[in-house]
Amino acid sequence: MHFGKILGAASLAVGLSLVAITGASAVTLNLHNGGDPGSVDPHKVSGDWENRVVGDYIEGLVTEDAEAKAIPGQAETWDISEDGTVYTFHLRDGIQWTDGTPVTAGDFVFAFQRLFDPATASEYAYLQYPIKNAEAINAGTITDFNELGVKAIDDKTLEITLEAPTPYFVDALMHYTAYPVPRHLVEKFGDDWTKMDNIVANGPFKLVEWVPGSHLRAVKNDMYYDAANVKLDEVYYYVLEDESAALNRYRAGEFDILTDFPADQYQFLKDNYPGEAHVDPFLGIYYYVMNQEKAPLDDVRVRKALSMSIMRDVIGPEVLGTGELPAYGWVPPGTNNYDGAEYMPDWAALPYDERVAMAKQLLTEAGYGPDKPLSLQLRYNTNDAHQRVAVAIAAMWEPIGVSIELFNSEVRVHYDALRAGDFQIGRAGWLLDYSDAANTLDLLKTGTMQDGTMNWGNNYGRYSNAEFDALLAEAATTTDLVARAGLLHQAETIAMDEFAAIPIYWYVSENVVKPYIEGFADNAKDIHRNRWITKSE
Repeated sequence: MHFGKILGAASLAVGLSLVAITGASAVTLNLHNGGDPGSVDPHKVSGDWENRVVGDYIEGLVTEDAEAKAIPGQAETWDISEDGTVYTFHLRDGIQWTDGTPVTAGDFVFAFQRLFDPATASEYAYLQYPIKNAEAINAGTITDFNELGVKAIDDKTLEITLEAPTPYFVDALMHYTAYPVPRHLVEKFGDDWTKMDNIVANGPFKLVEWVPGSHLRAVKNDMYYDAANVKLDEVYYYVLEDESAALNRYRAGEFDILTDFPADQYQFLKDNYPGEAHVDPFLGIYYYVMNQEKAPLDDVRVRKALSMSIMRDVIGPEVLGTGELPAYGWVPPGTNNYDGAEYMPDWAALPYDERVAMAKQLLTEAGYGPDKPLSLQLRYNTNDAHQRVAVAIAAMWEPIGVSIELFNSEVRVHYDALRAGDFQIGRAGWLLDYSDAANTLDLLKTGTMQDGTMNWGNNYGRYSNAEFDALLAEAATTTDLVARAGLLHQAETIAMDEFAAIPIYWYVSENVVKPYIEGFADNAKDIHRNRWITKSE
C-alpha cells in the first residue's frame, strides 16, 4: 500500500498548523516507535506500535489520562441504567473531523457495525463482545446489523446495550476497537480512507505523512476540543526495530523517547543517564505459542516437557537483567477483581534436574529419544531481547534432547506467520487492554467460523477446549464478581494444565525518556498519549 504526503485536502485549521510548525518555535517530539505499522485504521491494527499512532489521531467516547485511566473523550458524560446493561453517552458540543464534518453518534454506530462485520476481519473485535449481539454478528449468525446493541438516539446521544452487566466496559471503550471512523470517507474511499490524501482526525493530532520503513508524522489538530492544552506542535513516530541502533540515536539526541532498549544496557543507562530509564511492572505477559494443529505439538506430553524444562527464574535477572518476574499462569498479578492464589503448577517447585528427568520421560512416552530426536523451529520477531530469550530457552531444551532452529523476521512478517499457522513454536506477547482476567483468557478461546473459514483471532496456537470456552461464556454473564473470578480461575487452570501456551514472564515496561520531557507517567498499561507530553528543551 502506498502512502504519500497530504497536500491540498487538509482543513484550514490543520493547514495553519502545518504553517506554524515550520517556524523556529515549533515543538517537535521525536518518538522511537519500533515496528512499521501495517495500518492506521483502528479496525485493522493490532500492535502497541500502531496503538501509539492511532490513539493520537482518533479519540473514542472514553480516552486515557496521563496515567492511562479512563476519562471522558468524545463523550462528555454518560449514564448507566440501574441494571448495568444500558450506557447512554452524551457527545460534546462542536466536536468534528478535521475536514469540518461533525462527529456524530452515527459515526460510532457505523464504526461498531464495521468492527463486527465479518468482512472487516478485525483481529480484536472480540474485545467489544459485551455489546448485545456483537459476537453473533461477528460470527455471521446474525446478518442484520441493526440488531447490534448500538443506537444513535440523535446526533449527540449514543445508546449502547450490553448482553449483561460488564464491570470493565468503560475501560474497554478506551481501546481502539471502540474508536469512531469517518463514515462519509469510509463510504467514499473504502479502506483507502486512511491514505494521507484522504485521512481525517478527531483526536489531538492529525497524520500528515507516512514514509513506510522510516516514519510517520502528525501535527497538532487545532480543531480538537482541548487543543489549548496540547503543547506539542508535531510528532514524528520513527520506525526502528533494532534496539541498539535506537539507543545510539537516543544518545546522539535524535530521539526524545525510546519505547524499548536492549536489556543488557540497563545498568549502563542507570550509570550514565540517571533517571532516564523507566522500568516498571505493567499488565502484560510474554509467552510462547505452540501450533497444536500439527504433530508433535498436538501432544500434551511434548508441550508439558517443553514448558517444565524452562528455567523461568533466571530469565528476568540474568538473561534480560531488567527484573521480569517468572510467569507460570496466564493472568498477570494485580489484575482487577481476580483475587486468590496465582496459578502455580506442582512441578514449578521441583529442583531443575528433577524437572529435566520428568520432561525426558514425557518425551520418551511421546515417542522421542536418541533414536528419534525431536527438532523444532522457534520463531521470534527481530529484537535483541527476544533473541536473548530464544537463545537461552533453546539451551534449556538441549538437556531434554530437543534441538531448536531459531528463525527471526520483522514484526509484521512474524505475526502474519503466527496468524496463518505457519510455525511450530512462536514468540508472542500480550498487554492487557483493560485490567480484567478475561482479557488474557480470551486469547485461548476457540476460534469462530466466519464465511466458512475458522478465524482464530489471537489464539495463534489454536488451542481448543469446550469446557474452557463454556466457563468464559458463563463468566461473561455473571454479575457477582467473586463468582465470576471463580469461573475464570477454573478456566485458567484448565488451559494451563493442558499447556495451551508457555507463559514465560510478566512484562515490565522499558522506556527511556529525556529529562526535558514532562507528562510521561509510568503506568500499568504502558500507554502514553502525546496529548499529555510537554517538551521544555
